[in-house]
Amino acid sequence: MIASIEGTVSAVRDGSIIITVGGLGLEVFATRAVLADALVGQQIRLDTYLLVREDALTLFGFESPQSLDLFRLLIGVSGVGPKLALALLSNLGPSLLAGAILKADVALLASTSGVGKRTAERLSLELQSKLPEHLRLAGEKSSGAGVVSPAFRDAVEALVALGYREGAVRTTIGGLLDLEPDATTESLIRKGLSKLR
Repeated sequence: MIASIEGTVSAVRDGSIIITVGGLGLEVFATRAVLADALVGQQIRLDTYLLVREDALTLFGFESPQSLDLFRLLIGVSGVGPKLALALLSNLGPSLLAGAILKADVALLASTSGVGKRTAERLSLELQSKLPEHLRLAGEKSSGAGVVSPAFRDAVEALVALGYREGAVRTTIGGLLDLEPDATTESLIRKGLSKLR
């Protein structure tokens, strides 16, 4: 199993990046957070998951062990493949996603394209008891701040109204709240704008 990859970004594609390691270019499918931060020529290190199928070997890369852990749990749920798991992580980020699973927030889970109400319910039902402690703690923190907080909702609404994509906005604001749980709406909008530009 390939547990991680470290090398130079040689290309950023739609949904994946090419990382050159020892003269070999490896395509790594990744979340929007990874793709947004990847710059050609930059050194990068990602935790990885190698999906082995009869007709292909596919490498998925993650910015944190939490994202990788959630990805593994997600693809273990019936009807959730790697593309949908990546979409969930891209749209919500690990903390917000763990919080939505813990609180059975079907509406938030279903806000990701391709996730219907039944799939959202199945995700919550199957994964609530399987979340490891570090994801449970991150999810509880996020639940207390991001999922139900008026500051989170108001900041997301304001940035979406300005034309930014909702998935990218939710991920960005969720990440900011992970760092600063008591941030005000104004602060979240200001910092969100600087990250989204």
